Amino acid sequence: MKWSEISIHTSNEAIEPVSNILHEAGAAGVVIEDSFDSIKEQNGKFGEIYELNPEDYPKEGAVIKAYFPVNSFLAETIDEIKNAIESLTQYDIDIEPNIITVSEVDEEDWATEWKKYYHPVKVSEKITIVPCWEDYEKRSEEEIVVVLDPGMAFGTGNHPTTVMSIQALERFVKPGDSVIDVGTGSGVLSIAVALLGADRVLALDLDEIAVKSAGDNCKRNKVEQIVTVQQNDLLDGIDTEADVIVANLLAEIILRFSGQAYRNLKPGGIFIASGITAQKRETVENHLRENGFSIMETLMMEDWITTIAKK
Repeated sequence: MKWSEISIHTSNEAIEPVSNILHEAGAAGVVIEDSFDSIKEQNGKFGEIYELNPEDYPKEGAVIKAYFPVNSFLAETIDEIKNAIESLTQYDIDIEPNIITVSEVDEEDWATEWKKYYHPVKVSEKITIVPCWEDYEKRSEEEIVVVLDPGMAFGTGNHPTTVMSIQALERFVKPGDSVIDVGTGSGVLSIAVALLGADRVLALDLDEIAVKSAGDNCKRNKVEQIVTVQQNDLLDGIDTEADVIVANLLAEIILRFSGQAYRNLKPGGIFIASGITAQKRETVENHLRENGFSIMETLMMEDWITTIAKK
């Protein structure tokens, strides 16, 4: 079977929204070649155990590749993708250089090619993310292994926003806590907090593909009795109170529901807001304060921000 590879060279800031656009357009797989991944120190604080070939990555920004079956609707789909990406500028998201190319590939080429970008990676003091196709042995009794198949849901565990979210969760989630994960994607954050000892986790995502992927990954990690995966638009209609709410999304989306997040937290509860670009940090943190939060701490990795706020 023939597939079309749509390649988009964009900014690092646009990785998540462009990936989401591609998933919503029906991509059968998405690969992210992030220039930051090729230049960051691999033997860092937590002893990452993977090696990357710089030739696989752009010199700046990111190249996002998506795969679609060749059919009579392809041209229309590509036009919709281009228009959706252009619309991101309305939210002050930098999309340049915004170079889009289309090529044809065989199924066997793309079905396994994307896996070379995902390897076991230790993202915090305790947690290591392991793709389900890799063999991996724990380095210590304390190590927590999250086995993940990202499938068509965004969230492989190695993006800076995910890494910072996990590091924050490891510090603030206590055994017996209840947690809400808004925009769960592949379920990686929900699985991590369940394995850290949370008593109840509610994983929410509007995308039905993400809901299925997260559910499958919860079963893969044997935490389906702790994590409830549910299709939902942010926190709309959710009346559960949680000790911790985590949202690894975009600044613009966090601004939409931070007031609701405050209401869904127990007194003294923690809101971990990730996916914020450095230039939007002040806007988000001011908005959180206006909604009653106090800013406890800000984490930064590359050009990404994770804000930790307390009710």
